[in-house]
Amino acid sequence: METAVIHSGYDAKEHLGSLATPIFQTSTFTFESAEQGERRFAGEEDGFIYSRLGNPTVKALEERIAELEGAEAGLAFGSGMAAVSAILMALTKSGDHILCSQGVYGCTFGLLQLMEEKYQITHDFCSMETEEQLETLIRPETACIYVETPINPTMKLIDLELVAKIAKKHGIPVVVDNTFSSPYLQQPLKAGCDIVLHSATKYIGGHGDVIAGLAAGKKELIHTIAMTTLKDVGGVMSPFDAWLLLRGMKTLPVRMDRHCENAEYIVEQLKQHPAVQQVFYPGDATGGDYEIMQKQMKKGGGLISFEINGSKQHAQQLLNRLSLIKIAVSLGDAETLIQHPATMTHSGVPEQKRVQMGISDKLIRLSVGLEAKQDIWEDLQQALDQLMEVKTPIQSKQA
Repeated sequence: METAVIHSGYDAKEHLGSLATPIFQTSTFTFESAEQGERRFAGEEDGFIYSRLGNPTVKALEERIAELEGAEAGLAFGSGMAAVSAILMALTKSGDHILCSQGVYGCTFGLLQLMEEKYQITHDFCSMETEEQLETLIRPETACIYVETPINPTMKLIDLELVAKIAKKHGIPVVVDNTFSSPYLQQPLKAGCDIVLHSATKYIGGHGDVIAGLAAGKKELIHTIAMTTLKDVGGVMSPFDAWLLLRGMKTLPVRMDRHCENAEYIVEQLKQHPAVQQVFYPGDATGGDYEIMQKQMKKGGGLISFEINGSKQHAQQLLNRLSLIKIAVSLGDAETLIQHPATMTHSGVPEQKRVQMGISDKLIRLSVGLEAKQDIWEDLQQALDQLMEVKTPIQSKQA
């Protein structure tokens, strides 16, 4: 993979020897003749027509993500949610049913609600811990199974081989949001899943300067999405954004190793602090999902969630006392970012649903960056120490 993220999908010999992938900043492409235009629109000849339908810079990115995920084909979108919506719309019709992992990103939850209200496409949430749970909720009209793993923001893991096994028995495609892991840490297609997607804004881009989505899977499925909901709804990626992602991806393995190293260190420090009630991290050997992590992930990733011994107000006080760590709702950047899911990324989820998902008012999500791990912990430690000294004392876990 370390070689593929740098070289796959691009040949400098085909582009005047340019080492960097050129940006084809054009909306349309000329034809040599009217007959050639007819052939391309009829699908009888390969070639570019219009950048919403395909672009050389974007194509290089699509080929690279396919290579990294071990897929037959890749597809690029204008955002992570453009990828989620295009895939779910392409796989469903009115009256269908979607089976989802117990927790999903807040905007994915909003999309599922919209699809149910407007198009009568229903959904159920499932912990997916056993075959029986899956079998109980699968219906004749179940059109796809949608999985986040690790789940945002609880870091709960789903056994992808287990889900894929049951799905294949019923002939149902499995879609996996792989944003939290990146292809470097987890490759769902190798576990038998059908489509993998990313908010490429996060680890794949890695620098907090682009909004984008990616998907990869079997050629037939990807072609169906490309020729329907991507083409006709139009959530496409710009050539410049594709160039930024190609640039960022080159350092993906190096960055992910550092994210994981820093996260592992911070987890151990958090577990020892009296203001912290519980830490959720896939790479924690004492965690309940550690065996699943060892089976399907290379490392535990750069995301940590933890609960403090306190209330929503205490959680907000903690965030406000940080200096190096920035309050922001993205992840996967060089900078360490922190947010309060109940009032930020998942604020649109009704409280009862949030609680069922495991998102309490005292839960905090931390995206561990690339800074010196000691500096990250120093900032966290001083904020946690101050939290122990507030006028309304919080109960320490020793008490």
